[in-house]
Amino acid sequence: MLCHMSLGEYIRNRRLTLAGYELREGKTKVIDVALRYGYESPESFARAFARFHGISPSEAKKEGAKLRSFSRLSVKITLSGGTVMDYKIVEKQAFTLLEKVEMHTVENQKNIKSIPAFWTRAYRDGTVEKLMELTSDKDYLFGVCYETSPEDAKTFAYAIAVKWEQKTPVPEGFRVSTVPARTWAVFPCKGAMPDAIQNMWNRIVSEFFPTSDYQPTMELDIEAYTQGDMESPDYQSEIWVPVRKK
Repeated sequence: MLCHMSLGEYIRNRRLTLAGYELREGKTKVIDVALRYGYESPESFARAFARFHGISPSEAKKEGAKLRSFSRLSVKITLSGGTVMDYKIVEKQAFTLLEKVEMHTVENQKNIKSIPAFWTRAYRDGTVEKLMELTSDKDYLFGVCYETSPEDAKTFAYAIAVKWEQKTPVPEGFRVSTVPARTWAVFPCKGAMPDAIQNMWNRIVSEFFPTSDYQPTMELDIEAYTQGDMESPDYQSEIWVPVRKK
């Protein structure tokens, strides 16, 4: 009654979520996963898996496969979880960024307003235009949040960035940073900025990480913005978080 689904549907969604985690690792046979999660045959498991994840179990074993995560329900004073979140786990080689950097603070949640203000200035003063001129990769414009400062746990560097091929000198007022090779959890995000990206962050922290086999490395995280109208309800973006197994 509280979550508007049957107990059987909830258990099935959780089993298929955990099955996706196991198949993603690529070390377990499909038939073994099917039997472990209560399916009498690989065929019935494959049909249920495809309905939930949108791909077959064999496709889930491939690198970069897009899976879905159904979080555990937790009944306390309020009901949370029980929602579907798209994600994929991707291995990325090291890559280089050209960045415009500012320091921000989480004190009194000032970053919620200061980062959107940084983006507004960057568009108005030509920073974004300059960055896009200097990169050959036009697919993404990045917002990069680095770990907090050792001197002040509330302060962190935030960069507006593009991929950088190092074919020209670094412009004054910009810097170059290398993002190391990592395993990334990639979350698609749909909706107008900045509300959509902030809401997705809340879900990642409160739903995905507490119930998945992964935890963030806490080095940095990346918001990947595509070309288009950021105020549109159909605007597409992504959140990339470097992760490791728990």
